[in-house]
Amino acid sequence: MPTVNRLTPPSEDLSACIAACEAARRACENCAAEDARDGDPMMAACILINLDCAAICSATLGALARGSVHHGDFCALCAHVCTACAEECGKHDHEHCIRCREACKLCAEACKQHAGERHAM
Repeated sequence: MPTVNRLTPPSEDLSACIAACEAARRACENCAAEDARDGDPMMAACILINLDCAAICSATLGALARGSVHHGDFCALCAHVCTACAEECGKHDHEHCIRCREACKLCAEACKQHAGERHAM
């Protein structure tokens, strides 16, 4: 089994990615809440992807903040889910969906910059 150095933090400044994840998490939580308050059953898919996206943004924030060697793994999944969330919110013209779509696009781009920094097993 190869030796893994679990103590080596990322070599780059991750603050822009952290900020993008935080903004997307807030936007997703707000979007899900607004959709739920509206009570429109046609918004169920939007609510669910928003909840998934907020969860992965939160988890990615934690990995980035602690300088986890797995930050690239988190970022890869976060970019994927943020892209899916932006696509779903893009189907709707609610102001909160527009804000969420834009925040998720920015987060996906920020995370893609670090997604290649995957931890070797």
